[in-house]
Amino acid sequence: MDSVRKEIVVEAPAERAFRVFTNHFDKWWPREHHILEAPMARVVLESGVGGRWYEVGTDNSECDWGRVLVWDPPKRLVLAWQLNGDWQYDPDLVTELEFRFISLGKLRTRVELEHHHLERIGEKAAATREALDSPTGWITHLTLFAAAALD
Repeated sequence: MDSVRKEIVVEAPAERAFRVFTNHFDKWWPREHHILEAPMARVVLESGVGGRWYEVGTDNSECDWGRVLVWDPPKRLVLAWQLNGDWQYDPDLVTELEFRFISLGKLRTRVELEHHHLERIGEKAAATREALDSPTGWITHLTLFAAAALD
């Protein structure tokens, strides 16, 4: 199964783009994209290899989404995506979200996203891939991130 690939050009240097993407993840992540029953209060991406990636609900409940697999500022970030085809956390499932931050000069960065190993999701892999590749999938997240990098 093919990976989902998206990219966007951000009007910010690579260092700033990486910092906004990681340290300010909660600022740009869309609130409607959550898996807890409670509305999302915040989403957290902990820095460094092994860091957690999770959401916190308004009732203080938590749900993991995955872990940081590669932390290489300001060039590359790889996250374990551990959500199954029902959009629920599965500790035994790992697909990978790779982000590359490629400098296009002092004030511009191309951010490339590649979501690998979707076949590991099993029978719902095709539907999941279709959702992630759709206009409301990963490109929406990259667009929101690019806007946040301008602030």
